[in-house]
Amino acid sequence: MERDLEQLHSALNYLKVLRSNVGQVFETVSNGLGANHGEEGKENKFMIELQELLTTVNNNLRDIETTVSNLTTPTGPFNLGNTSYLSQETTQERQALYSQLVNSYRWTDKVRDYSSLAGNILATNSVSKTYKTLSTTKRRKTQTSNHNVPPEVIESLITSIDRLFPDVTITASRPFAPNPIIQASLGRVLKSIIAFKGLMIEWVVVKAHSESNDLWTESRYRVLRKVTENCHAAMCHFHSPTMPELAVRSFMHWFHSYNTLFSSPCKRCGNYLHSNLPPTWRDLRTLEPYHEDCK
Repeated sequence: MERDLEQLHSALNYLKVLRSNVGQVFETVSNGLGANHGEEGKENKFMIELQELLTTVNNNLRDIETTVSNLTTPTGPFNLGNTSYLSQETTQERQALYSQLVNSYRWTDKVRDYSSLAGNILATNSVSKTYKTLSTTKRRKTQTSNHNVPPEVIESLITSIDRLFPDVTITASRPFAPNPIIQASLGRVLKSIIAFKGLMIEWVVVKAHSESNDLWTESRYRVLRKVTENCHAAMCHFHSPTMPELAVRSFMHWFHSYNTLFSSPCKRCGNYLHSNLPPTWRDLRTLEPYHEDCK
């Protein structure tokens, strides 16, 4: 009896390790190819990493099966012991324990079946064949990434934007060289702090002139927080990996329309204020002002 308890304790420990490794498999699959795989043969490295994880899961299942097989087989029907009374508990927190126990067994069976199928699929796709195919395929010309460009190109883009809008004051800094952070001020209305990643806008925050230039702190004014949310939507709308410079200019042209944030009425209702807020939305094509409820 004492030996069976030790074996059961070992099986439960193996089960914990199995759940952890299965979670790592799903996390690796969801992340896909990453920078840690490098540029040369990254598909091959990813396949090898995934195959190693699945092999570890298969070994964990084998350990569990070996440990369970060493348990003494009951002579009669399997006795659930005190767990059979869990469903009769009057305490709300304990009523679901028995169903969770049954689900854990079902989950283990599914993991075993799925890992077996995944192992068979990987076995049919030989890693060595994939590596040969990648190594013998004619290498295509690698396009320059929009995230990795010379500082001169980014500086030229900022200068052209500064010339495009004479009433916008732009100052640039490089705390995270070579990627700059610019501060664009629309007269006395507001200012925006824009972080670049190469030629692409990565983050925008809108604040009052009296507030700090911290990139990660929101404005204390509700109207400017709403403008920041709309800037994030416009940043995603104008995003273009193939034409990054045009995307930045289009975004700045749209952002420039906020110089009339407190002086232009809503295009739909004709009011200056609605729910104590001015028209904080600008149409992405016509640049006309709208309240959040009127757009």
